[in-house]
This record gives sequence, C-alpha cells and structure tokens, in this order.
Amino acid sequence: MAESTIQQHPLAGWDKPELDLSNADWHSSSRGLGDVQIAFIEGFIAMRNSGRPESPSLIFTPAEWGAFVSGAREGEFDLT
Repeated sequence: MAESTIQQHPLAGWDKPELDLSNADWHSSSRGLGDVQIAFIEGFIAMRNSGRPESPSLIFTPAEWGAFVSGAREGEFDLT
C-alpha cells in the first residue's frame, strides 16, 4: 500500500485564538535570571522570555496553566 503524502499542518488541532499581546500587562518573577513573564489576556495565559520579548509567546488555557503550575510545584520539571 502506498504511503500517504498528505502532511498535517504543525498546528492542526490548535484551538487557541490569535491574541493581540501588544498591550498585554506582563508580570515578571522576582528573581530575574532566566526570567519569564506572564500576562492574563482574554481568558488565556501568555508566557514569554523576558530577554527576548519579540519571540513568540506560549499560550495556555486556564486548565493547561493549572497543570503546568502544579507540575512545577511538585518538581516534575526539576533536573535530577
């Protein structure tokens, strides 16, 4: 059987809107090293690298953000 040549778009299934982050109220952590910033906008949470604010932001739903924060608090992302 021939292999399919149909390619799926890398963002297929992406269910988040294009958000205008130009006027977002960004909040930083207090440490400053490897700092990320977050903004709450239109019911979503945006996260960006404060050292490269022009780079794309990650967009989370409230449920995704909650899972991320819980994992971070439980050490899920810690290097062992």
